[in-house]
Amino acid sequence: MEAQPHILVVDDDREIRDLLSKFLERQGMRVAAARDAKEARRLWPLGRYHLVVLDLMLPGESGLDFAKWLRSQGDVPIVMLTAMADETDRIVGLELGADDYLSKPFNPRELLARVRAVLRRASGEGGSAKEPPAKAVRFGGWTLEPARRRLLNPDGAEVPLTGGEYELLQVLVERPNRVLTRDMLMDLLRGRQAGPFDRAIDVAVSRLRRKLEDDGRNPSLIKTVRGGGYVLAATVERS
Repeated sequence: MEAQPHILVVDDDREIRDLLSKFLERQGMRVAAARDAKEARRLWPLGRYHLVVLDLMLPGESGLDFAKWLRSQGDVPIVMLTAMADETDRIVGLELGADDYLSKPFNPRELLARVRAVLRRASGEGGSAKEPPAKAVRFGGWTLEPARRRLLNPDGAEVPLTGGEYELLQVLVERPNRVLTRDMLMDLLRGRQAGPFDRAIDVAVSRLRRKLEDDGRNPSLIKTVRGGGYVLAATVERS
């Protein structure tokens, strides 16, 4: 992660925009702020943003539509801000590739912790010392390159992954043919302090299956264990 990450905050509430901008700047980050998607689009080419904090309830173009546009521009991490009752929008946002979410009202320090965690995942930094990553991990015809955080399909073409998708796949390939409950996945991916995330785990698995061209109705790679969780049903080879 760069010494001074550049954050784009998109929220129509001026008080929240100002609060987050000043707070994140005090934490050593550069911040650009936009009141809606239109203004955010104008700001987008002016900076190389490392993360977007995005309110889903925007006037005009919705936060969900803007998140879809962001995904068309690349894999910049997205932390969504949602109203407590907006579970449907939250799930749709996660399906679009958002890396995390936080319900309003929220403590700025909790948002800071989420932002830092997502930036660490996106940059490939870990929380503890590990062995150097293998050059390649092969499973079911697919290849994961940890050193470059890339997924290659059986034809050798790169398949873009969001930070969250990559982390989930890495957790699975490190534990092949082992049933991982949702609680275990939450611990491995985020830590229990992040709160209940069952539905988000299901959404992330569904999204990853689509990237792996794994039939959701009859998956052959990431299988669902009834009453248990998920398992990567493949032989993993490392080089």
